Amino acid sequence: MSSCCTSDGSCSTGTTTETITEARTTVYQVTGMTCGHCESSVSKAVGDVDGVLSVDVDVKAGLVTLRSLADPDDALIAKAVDEAGYEVTGRAA
Repeated sequence: MSSCCTSDGSCSTGTTTETITEARTTVYQVTGMTCGHCESSVSKAVGDVDGVLSVDVDVKAGLVTLRSLADPDDALIAKAVDEAGYEVTGRAA
């Protein structure tokens, strides 16, 4: 099986692709997380937000780190976390 994309990020169709190296990292403080289930719920909720490439949840520290191609919409992230049963208290410093 071969890929249509080349090492420089271009495709055989002539279209260039955006690479994850261009992604921005944003860290949010989230309260209410206490266990692996919390981690899974928040990861899925935030990961489902358009534009989010990856999510890392640190339950003990109460931090959610996400990577996205553009600056994430704080309101959309907060809504996703809220719907999962937790609360964003702001961006981490």
